[in-house]
Amino acid sequence: MTEEVDMRIMLCYDGSSAAKEGIYEAIKLARALNGEVLIVSCASRVDRDYPKIMEPIEQGLKEAKMVIEENKVSCERVLLFRADEDGAGDALVSFAREKQVDYMIIGIRSRSKVGKLLFGSVAQFVILRAECPVVGVKGRM
Repeated sequence: MTEEVDMRIMLCYDGSSAAKEGIYEAIKLARALNGEVLIVSCASRVDRDYPKIMEPIEQGLKEAKMVIEENKVSCERVLLFRADEDGAGDALVSFAREKQVDYMIIGIRSRSKVGKLLFGSVAQFVILRAECPVVGVKGRM
């Protein structure tokens, strides 16, 4: 699929139910806006050498790409490696800026106030820091 596209849509993909719902949101947006989808997962550099950690991530990216391509939407999968454990949100936002992404899609879920305080939130970071519109998608209940 090499036709010219008008929009670049980034799907932040972690294999969660919300991210899987994001696949269908990405397809809808790409069709409506003549766009291509970048399916992006983020892992720690430390994880690169651990096949048990990387295999499910790579498999998830392959499966997401297959669904998107089956729906006749151009897509590419990308695996980012970040330097530290806390930098997933920053890596995603930086990649989106670098690739001049027009829209980002990220899975969201309810978390307690304490959970947000202790663990932070990649989705919250992306929503607040991205330079493009961000669509938050909830998983099916």
